[in-house]
Amino acid sequence: MAEDDSISKKPSAANWLSKLHNPPTFFLDRSLGRHKVAAALRKAGAQVVIHDDRFNQDAADEVWLRAAGENRWVVFTKDKNIRFHLREKETLVEYGVRAFVLTAKALNAEEMGAIFVGALSKIVKVLENNAGPFVATISASGSIRIVWPSQGASKD
Repeated sequence: MAEDDSISKKPSAANWLSKLHNPPTFFLDRSLGRHKVAAALRKAGAQVVIHDDRFNQDAADEVWLRAAGENRWVVFTKDKNIRFHLREKETLVEYGVRAFVLTAKALNAEEMGAIFVGALSKIVKVLENNAGPFVATISASGSIRIVWPSQGASKD
């Protein structure tokens, strides 16, 4: 095989993310684990902050949500109820948190990582078009839908 044949001509996800004017940093909630999802995202060129590297395992959601908002980290979680609990909802609003909830069930870490990586371009598009606060769902197929605040609803 010639040397040129082994070099991909397609730009990598890492190159694509690094060329963004203001690339997002993704905050992984404790529900996603510490290693495999983060490794998949980092391999794709994403900047990642892991819950357990910054907070106690039992830290209240509003504590890390506040930090996510203050730092403009984009939250990845499996907690589909985060938008329904009063304290978490108030924190989402007050700090402009942007969150993506993986709705698929019974997935291992590699599968979760693959879904997030496969949806990165869609995630970035949602971020470019929505300042926050918002909660969006990501399905197993990688489709994204903003579920809170609902269209025409107030943020309080």
